[in-house]
Amino acid sequence: MTENNRLYIKSSIFGAGLGLAFGVLIGAITGALSVSWDGILFCSVAGGIIGVFAGALTGALVVRTAGSTGGVSTGAYTGMAFGALIGGALGIFIPASFRASVAAFDILLLKVLTQGWFETAVLLSFLVSILCTIVGAWTSGRNFIPREQK
Repeated sequence: MTENNRLYIKSSIFGAGLGLAFGVLIGAITGALSVSWDGILFCSVAGGIIGVFAGALTGALVVRTAGSTGGVSTGAYTGMAFGALIGGALGIFIPASFRASVAAFDILLLKVLTQGWFETAVLLSFLVSILCTIVGAWTSGRNFIPREQK
């Protein structure tokens, strides 16, 4: 197995773990907007599931863009762009029935954020972008090897 393949595997596993941890955290914070334990629990689980997949994919993509010489900024910007793309794609496919059930909480902020397809896609794009930025920066910082040490 080549060194680059090991870096892909190591970064994907590390990214999945970070994605899980920060996905649950971001999900719980977002779920707190519902002012109910069910909302916090549901959003935490959803954030964890999305975080595992987005984190693993971000970890692999950061190896492709930053490698071991790109540094933290390259990983952060890679994660930011990839997270926005993935989050927007996920937000488009949220069913109208789910958005209606969120609106049934009758909380003004939640009603505004889930009013239509566009608002939901922008919200998920923003949240997944935050997650992937954290994973990308951390993963590329971990993979970075200074020139003097090569």
